[in-house]
Amino acid sequence: MILGIDVGNTHITFGCIEGKNVRKPLYRIPTDRKETEYGYAIRFKEILGLNHIDVESLEGAVISSVVPVVTGLLEKAVKLIADVEVLTVGPGIKTGIKIAIDDPGTLGADLVTTAVAAAEKYPLPCIIIDMGTATTVTVLGENKDFRGGAIYPGLGTSLNALTQGTSLLPAIEVNVPKNAVATNTVDCIKSGIVYGTAGAIDGIISAFEEEIGPVKTIVCTGGMGPMVSPYCTHELIDDEELLLNGLEIIWEKNKTK
Repeated sequence: MILGIDVGNTHITFGCIEGKNVRKPLYRIPTDRKETEYGYAIRFKEILGLNHIDVESLEGAVISSVVPVVTGLLEKAVKLIADVEVLTVGPGIKTGIKIAIDDPGTLGADLVTTAVAAAEKYPLPCIIIDMGTATTVTVLGENKDFRGGAIYPGLGTSLNALTQGTSLLPAIEVNVPKNAVATNTVDCIKSGIVYGTAGAIDGIISAFEEEIGPVKTIVCTGGMGPMVSPYCTHELIDDEELLLNGLEIIWEKNKTK
């Protein structure tokens, strides 16, 4: 069993992977740039212990991170709770994916990792939508070539910008309103965020397919995906395990024998 860790700008999502199977549930803690390796080690060990997972059963860990200042802390934290090999997705790691963008070194580890999983799990070409702090929409070609994509603010980011920058709008929790045509301020905001995001995704997918031709699969991952995907006109496959699946594949390609 290995520990898969996905470090995003807002949250760290982690879970245990046995073979190719991701164990439920997945765990999520805030990304804290001021935390220490000992603090993260305590959090990991406590959460795994609460779910009856013995850290002695871990044979390794693999990390995808878009927050460099936290990456090294997590590598040390894993070593503190289990003396195992820790693999971090980055330059020199075998992925099986060809990065066909202007500067491959600028591509985030999370986008590489989800592409690795999509290449194994779904028919190509494929569009991958990852809905987190930012929403990314990327294209993986039929020859496993990462061709690029689009990035725009995520739901939570957009909502925070709206409510924090406007005196009379309340802070609200993001969820789907009863009606698209809302009749109060809070539901109007929810409608705009949810249906606006769905419309943006549909628009980007249509623009991509007009440029590159039809794709065989559109897969959606990230915390907000299941809430938005039902309101898209394109057929999206929700796959919350996509990134952890990619980490397992990368582990198998790179682990020390």
